[in-house]
Amino acid sequence: MRASRTNCSLSSVAKFELQREPRVTSSAVQCPICTIPEPLISADGFECATCGHEWLADLDDTQAEVRDSNGKMLVDGDDVVIIRDLKLDGKRGGIKVGTKVRSIRLVPGDHPIQGKVDGRTVLIIADKVKKA
Repeated sequence: MRASRTNCSLSSVAKFELQREPRVTSSAVQCPICTIPEPLISADGFECATCGHEWLADLDDTQAEVRDSNGKMLVDGDDVVIIRDLKLDGKRGGIKVGTKVRSIRLVPGDHPIQGKVDGRTVLIIADKVKKA
């Protein structure tokens, strides 16, 4: 009888410890700072295991529709063309009109398109591109 009480109390302690520890998610949520996938889920949002950044988000954080300047739906892996000059921070200048960005990724936020231009990863507003 005594052993069963010990097992019950250990299982309740183990359940409590499992609830307190962050869980790893299998969704496509990424850290907004270092873009490492699969952040830890905490009680009030997400936490990146790599850089330690914490942010609030719904657990059912779904990506809204992203449309280009012509109203066409964009999806991950699409190629887009820049339709306006874009200024970037840094010494290198910006992105010229007509530059093609290949294999974009859609990310949550106010700049929903992520792509590489001249070896630099940039976030772009969907109104500044058209589908190639």
